[in-house]
Amino acid sequence: MKKKLTKTSPKLKKPKLPAIRRPLKRAKQPEEKVKRALSDVPRITSDTVEEHREEVLSSARKYIYPLTSSKHHVVRNSVLILLAVIIVFFLACGFSLYKIQATNGFIYGVTKVVPFPVARTGGHWVSYESYLFELRRNMHYYHTQQHANFSTPGGKNQLKRLKEQAIASAIQSAYVNQLAKEHGVTVSNQDVNDEITLLRQQNRLGNSNRVLQDVLNEYWGWNEGDFKRELHQQLLQQAVVAKLDNGTGQRAQAALSQLEQGADFGKLASQVSDDAATKGAGGQYAAPITANDRSLPPALTAQISKLKAGQTSGIINTGYALEIVKVTDNTNGTIHAAHIQFRFKPITVYTKKLQQQEPVREYIKV
Repeated sequence: MKKKLTKTSPKLKKPKLPAIRRPLKRAKQPEEKVKRALSDVPRITSDTVEEHREEVLSSARKYIYPLTSSKHHVVRNSVLILLAVIIVFFLACGFSLYKIQATNGFIYGVTKVVPFPVARTGGHWVSYESYLFELRRNMHYYHTQQHANFSTPGGKNQLKRLKEQAIASAIQSAYVNQLAKEHGVTVSNQDVNDEITLLRQQNRLGNSNRVLQDVLNEYWGWNEGDFKRELHQQLLQQAVVAKLDNGTGQRAQAALSQLEQGADFGKLASQVSDDAATKGAGGQYAAPITANDRSLPPALTAQISKLKAGQTSGIINTGYALEIVKVTDNTNGTIHAAHIQFRFKPITVYTKKLQQQEPVREYIKV
């Protein structure tokens, strides 16, 4: 019989198997890594280049499109804001000009840039700037030299008259410019400079540029450019009248022909001269004339100072009349002379005809 094992019998232990070592993985060499990386890159051939290009572009579009859309929104919003600002600006300026009728420096500067109209003469616009140019200089003169207060009842009435004068002057200048264009009449910058030179020679503009600037600014609030602008308009108006008033030129030429044929100067002056103050005295000026005499037009003074005693001039255009002068005595720059005057017709004779053909329409009520 087999002998039974008791609890106290020792347990048999399982024999331990030796640990099986796994073989170590060999580290990948750089060349193998490169080969594996390149193996994942798709091969691009001439047949598949378009396909791969489209694939790349499609992946990039998801980033480009949001940026493009955002840029378009910014541009659109900027344009809309700019348009809104421009519209508000024009509305504010229009309200200031046509409702309030502001005359301050800012609004005047705006009219220099933006051609707001103040009236229309037929098919031509009258700029608001030309109206303010006339009005502001007169307001400046009355405020600084006459101490006018335009906020008082009397001052408001005076301002109303100045506005009426300013718009009438601006409209007339527009008609003059139209007549000048129709009849080929021009005034160059050289003509303006020559007139200024003549005025300076006769000491009519002060003894220096500084004095002239001070006087212009004090009396009119002008600079030299404003003065030249006004002088240009005056010369243009005179040139238009001289061009259109053929009758006055014919009268002057007929009188000069009689003098050249030996007619007596004094008798002829008493017969044909338009100067009532000297006509009865044979055209003789009551007072002696000097080179800087300001009682006569500059062109007339300049011609008289060149003549010797007994000499007679040709026809002199002073801008407002045609003159023929004779020097009776010239002693040490003090001249005695006589003249025959032929006055031009007023410019309104010609502008009224044009206004009847092309009535004016005003855009403000002064």
